[in-house]
Amino acid sequence: MTTPRYPHPDLNSLPEDIRARILEVQEKAGFIPNVFLAFARRPAEWRAFFAYHDALMLKEEGSLTKGEREMIVTTTSAANQCLYCVVAHGAILRIYEKKPLVADQVAVNYRKADISPRQRAMLDFAMKVCQHSHAIEETDFTALHAHGFDDEDIWDIAAITAFFGLSNRMASFAGMMPNPEFYAMGRLPKTKA
Repeated sequence: MTTPRYPHPDLNSLPEDIRARILEVQEKAGFIPNVFLAFARRPAEWRAFFAYHDALMLKEEGSLTKGEREMIVTTTSAANQCLYCVVAHGAILRIYEKKPLVADQVAVNYRKADISPRQRAMLDFAMKVCQHSHAIEETDFTALHAHGFDDEDIWDIAAITAFFGLSNRMASFAGMMPNPEFYAMGRLPKTKA
């Protein structure tokens, strides 16, 4: 493993609001996802990034489930060849969907994945936004409306895709590697102690 071009800052040197959020994540997950420390080298950008992340991924309104949001991230991150996001968000997707195979399936070929027709239509649109956003037309909206998505849901699909396009590029250029903990998450049932 090579030394990263952008070393992570020392946790104790970070502004208190950022440090507190990172420690909260560590408490919940049992480790600190590398993205939290990698982006913390620029506190103003960290705050903006995670504010928008949370607005998109933690919102309660709309018909997208948390699993479907992670499905969009995993699928489009694979198209963008972002190792960090595929592995990290694939782990979260497996947990939310309670399906140990789904992340690998959507990352490799969502059209053959064990997902619903509604989810396939959602991912068709997300991939078009990811790769050909200039070609979006009314028929794309009509196809999603037929599966029960409204225009606000469609905005969410596009916004998640676009936001993680930024994240994918930042993680890839900086050489951000997934934490080893992500690889096993959601693959096997938890054993009771």
